[in-house]
Amino acid sequence: MLNRLKVIGLTKPPKFALGQTVITVNARHELTDFDITYAMNRFIDGDWGLCCEEDKQANDEGLSKVNPDRLLAVYETANGTPFWIITEYDRSVTTVLMPSDY
Repeated sequence: MLNRLKVIGLTKPPKFALGQTVITVNARHELTDFDITYAMNRFIDGDWGLCCEEDKQANDEGLSKVNPDRLLAVYETANGTPFWIITEYDRSVTTVLMPSDY
């Protein structure tokens, strides 16, 4: 797992399991490595970015080991393009995607 974290550029272990980490073709085309690395480092620390307060609260509750739920974060590139990071409720997959990919 640590080798994979270094490839992504994560600076510390995540607060929750990421599972397989993937990026959509569209997001890979639109986002820079910096965009992805910066957002992922925020995401693994429980910083949900530009989510509304209701979604942030749902994410915090979704971290529960008893009733885990999907985690969703919204970030923007330096030029203001929004993108999402979603970890599935079972922590099997984390996806970096553009809103149009959903």
